[in-house]
Amino acid sequence: MDVIIRLLGLLVLLGAGTGLRLLGVLEETRTARLNALAYYVALPALLFVATYDQPIGSLVSVALAGGVVVVFLATAGIAWVFHAREATPARRSVAVVQSYHANLGYLGVPLIAATFDDGVTAAASVILGVGALVQVPLTVAILVAVNGTETSVRAQSRRLLANPVLLALVAGLGVGSAEIAVPDTAVAGLDVLAAFALPLAVLCVGASLDPDLPTFDRRATGRTTVLKMACMPAIAWVVFATLGVDADAFVAAVVMLAMPTAVSTYVFSSELGGDARFASVNVFATTVVSVATLALVIGMLGYSGP
Repeated sequence: MDVIIRLLGLLVLLGAGTGLRLLGVLEETRTARLNALAYYVALPALLFVATYDQPIGSLVSVALAGGVVVVFLATAGIAWVFHAREATPARRSVAVVQSYHANLGYLGVPLIAATFDDGVTAAASVILGVGALVQVPLTVAILVAVNGTETSVRAQSRRLLANPVLLALVAGLGVGSAEIAVPDTAVAGLDVLAAFALPLAVLCVGASLDPDLPTFDRRATGRTTVLKMACMPAIAWVVFATLGVDADAFVAAVVMLAMPTAVSTYVFSSELGGDARFASVNVFATTVVSVATLALVIGMLGYSGP
């Protein structure tokens, strides 16, 4: 019951973000400031706190990292075949990338941190790092290949490696592995900042959702939503059960990979020749549907709340 209440609260925050944008309260400048606060402060604090007191060897394993790669590539491959008949390359490219590109940072880790214990959160943090290194280059490659656009590999690599969330993860794992003592006052301060990660992130996602209803294609969006919200977590469940990872890693992997499509796919689509309107609708659809599907996935994992 506690999980349902938390997910319903997430939906309320999403609606609040969208409503505040429509009312002009969260206009572009204010939304950008909230995004910056979440992206550069709250989320890095959460990632560091989740990993700073654990050695890297206890968190990162070949099975965990390899399983994440397998799930992304398998889902992308299925999506490539499944969306082969989309009307245009611009729409097909978006449908493919939005079938696997998950919102691991803004929704995944913060939601897990608010729902599960420290072990699951730490594993989710590692999955975020591995996932970002897989899904971002894969998304760029697919959009460029299908749409015939051009981009700078160096610029995209620099953008990825300068990601403050990834840098915080690396710092946390480094501190944990080196067994460097972090002052209690610093940890307490970071905990306070980390507590704002989920509400800030969800508000920002809500403020960025902009479904273009006049161009809404139910079948295309429905196919993308089914692949992302049903097929991908099912693949994750099978892959990680087969690999025999520990319980914390299994829960983290399945829940993280059951996250809705990332808002960043709209940005990538706009920059690299994809159908931006279609991308916006899909982000909206998967995010709203995720409230129900995440409740189902978490329930199937046997978790009902503290």
